[in-house]
Amino acid sequence: MDRPADLVAAWRLLAVALVIVVLSQLLGIRRIEVGIGTILLLPLLYAFLAGLVLNPSITGRVGKVLGRREVRLASPLIIVAILPFIARFGTTIGPDIEAVIAAGPALLLQELGNLGTIVLAFPVAVYLLKLRREAVGATFSVAREPSLAIIADRYGLRGPEGAGVLAVYVVGTLVGTIVFSVMASFVASLDVLDPRALAMACGVGSGSMMAACSGALAATLPEMEDTILAFAGTSNLLTYATGMYVTLFVALPLVEWMYRKAHPEDTRAAATPAATSDEEGAR
Repeated sequence: MDRPADLVAAWRLLAVALVIVVLSQLLGIRRIEVGIGTILLLPLLYAFLAGLVLNPSITGRVGKVLGRREVRLASPLIIVAILPFIARFGTTIGPDIEAVIAAGPALLLQELGNLGTIVLAFPVAVYLLKLRREAVGATFSVAREPSLAIIADRYGLRGPEGAGVLAVYVVGTLVGTIVFSVMASFVASLDVLDPRALAMACGVGSGSMMAACSGALAATLPEMEDTILAFAGTSNLLTYATGMYVTLFVALPLVEWMYRKAHPEDTRAAATPAATSDEEGAR
């Protein structure tokens, strides 16, 4: 490891991040009227887009502002950067704990909503995009870190299932925050669903997506900010606590069954051990 070069890269990364944050805050919240709804563009969205533009892995060396070394150093800092936001959620859950408890069954049952990824995405992946075993990894969940662990353990990440879950993970990381922030503000402005239900929907098991979604909802309904943050934080926590079991014991077997129905001619084993996949990839 080249420590002097890493130190310079770290300072350059922090300086660029500071500039992005300041400019994003100066732009502020923008409202776009779309038919009967409203889309809120938040500073978080501007910062995320700026990060995409300056990422050499996506757009190349734009002005040579950031390089591969900075990108490598930025990856572990994502967790550090999101911790204050998670701490803020903790302070809002306490005062609203009675409302959270009152909605207990709804919070627990909302985890079943994650199975919607199968209903919506599997037919598209198999029948429209003509994916094979990649569809299993791509559609059984929202493809966050626990999903990667499940696929890595059961199939290995070098096989088609691993390729599917990694592809969705990368796409979700790149555009999921943008989609969540825009969609949340627009749906909330329609005044059709209860804001607490929308806040629960923010907790899909991703810190960045939850932050974007709940932030957009709070900006749309500032009078319910604490309630929205409390429900979103609790939902996200429950998704991590119970979502892995739902994904492992319900979603993945369901996708495997659907795949066998769609491709009965595929005689490969439904659950290839990770070690076998790794051995095949090493040959």
